[in-house]
Amino acid sequence: SHRRAGAGSGPCPPRGEAGPRRLLPGRATTAPAYDARYSGAFPPQLRARLRDAARGMFAFGYDSYMRHAFPSDELDPLHCCGRGPDRDDPTNLNINDVLGNYSLTLIDALDTLAVMGNSSEFQKAVKLVIDTVSFDKDSTVQVFEATIRVLGSLLSAHIIITDTKQPFGDMTIKDYDNELLHMAHDLAVRLLPAFENTKTGIPYPRVNLKKGVPPNSNNETCTAGAGSLLVEFGILSRLLGDSTFEWVARRAVKALWSLRSNNTGLLGNVVNIQTGHWVGKQSGLGAGSDSFYEYLLKSYILFGEQEDLEMFNDAYRNIQNHLRRGREACNEGEGDPPLYVNVNMFTGQLMNTWIDSLQAFFPGLQVLIGDVEDAICLHAFYYAIWKRYGALPERYNWQLQAPDVPFYPLRPELVESTYLLYQATKNPFYLHVGMDILQSLEKYTKAKCGYATLHHVVEKTKEDRMESFFLSETCKYLYLLFDEDNPVHKSGNKYMFTTEGHIVSVDERFRNSLWQDILPGEEDRAEKVKPNELKAVNFSSNCNRVPDERRYLLPLKSNYMRQIDRMVGLI
Repeated sequence: SHRRAGAGSGPCPPRGEAGPRRLLPGRATTAPAYDARYSGAFPPQLRARLRDAARGMFAFGYDSYMRHAFPSDELDPLHCCGRGPDRDDPTNLNINDVLGNYSLTLIDALDTLAVMGNSSEFQKAVKLVIDTVSFDKDSTVQVFEATIRVLGSLLSAHIIITDTKQPFGDMTIKDYDNELLHMAHDLAVRLLPAFENTKTGIPYPRVNLKKGVPPNSNNETCTAGAGSLLVEFGILSRLLGDSTFEWVARRAVKALWSLRSNNTGLLGNVVNIQTGHWVGKQSGLGAGSDSFYEYLLKSYILFGEQEDLEMFNDAYRNIQNHLRRGREACNEGEGDPPLYVNVNMFTGQLMNTWIDSLQAFFPGLQVLIGDVEDAICLHAFYYAIWKRYGALPERYNWQLQAPDVPFYPLRPELVESTYLLYQATKNPFYLHVGMDILQSLEKYTKAKCGYATLHHVVEKTKEDRMESFFLSETCKYLYLLFDEDNPVHKSGNKYMFTTEGHIVSVDERFRNSLWQDILPGEEDRAEKVKPNELKAVNFSSNCNRVPDERRYLLPLKSNYMRQIDRMVGLI
């Protein structure tokens, strides 16, 4: 029945579906209306208010977690209590993959406190983590989730604490003795058994932090889960001077890469780690695949290993050739606006007609490689879906113009792409988008103690869960979008965000690999990254060069916006 409710059979979507600031709800938005709303300067006072609102959103979620849930992993924002692993039901992977009984939300939020300049709370939180968190737990967690949420945050906070420049204010910890780095090392050692006894080198998806890989473990894993460990494991290896972690993560990436289709060059989404057989043959940009591509590029940006860039460029070319549908020039010409679909990895044939909300990260990745025009057009598609519902459904069927999976767990991907597009273009359009998103979150997801997952984006019913990435990513990207003067944006500072939104400096010390002999074939790759190869990565040096008169042109023509709105049933 919910499919009918969201299908938008007439020109007016059902009442209550649209975001809180949609112009002329239920009617076709005219070109002059678009121009009036989105073009022109964005008042500095409004921007400052929205920056403070984003900080307040984080503070309400974080303070509620600390008051009602710590030391549990997550906050239940409706019942104002904490939640940990589901010990009664080990098969409840939706909970147990993520919650390891290690104060997950506190750890995941550390660098957001620093980015927002809250040194007193950052120092207090770091000391709490050092004093109270242990990984010697009988918890079976997903290797991927523990890596990006916990390992990545510990490394990010360690880098912030030990940065001699201290750009975010005084984030130093008195008598700090690399405790967070030692904790990261301890956690990574507990994850290493996942890489043993696998015939392909692709890791098991789950590991028990006390006992290693559980007996009768699943031999199937997703491409993103196995192939998105290289950034965190590589940073750890280079900080410790121990090649083990980078080596196992890189071996997994190469193993997956070697299994791509000879015909299309695409990878599937689920693979058997013992046989290398593709169990899931879907190739797309969403769940199961997304961060694999993201980390090919980000590993190159961070470590300067040429082979990572070569793999990414190959992958990107195959994505454009086989996944992209619609006209060639996105902002003009005949045919439909571009869309990236899910196809069979061997044939390139369409497998289904849905996209998932995780794919909204892809415009941000396109910004990093300088493909800004395509990023602008793809971002507009996800924003149109957001405008219709005031949230992004987990899966959206572009043929039926309705949600297939209607929940929204406060995901950050659209905000992330909005922030990166603003940094690349400086176009106020993206500040308007950010304002829409922030107001929708306040209107539909705010709960008694924090912010809650939307159970259904049409009906706006809530679920009693606030995932840790809401504080580590969604709030952080919103804050940075509106905080023009943040140290992240200052010339001379170069930062990159992990797939969990953790900030790491693009630093010379990560460029020096001390173990060429262990990674065969690397000896001849001594020539590291050239600045021009990074295109748009270093926003701090190039983002202010956009001519003033271009900043206030809409990034998309009004008729394109109408086409996109029509595609998602807004008009």
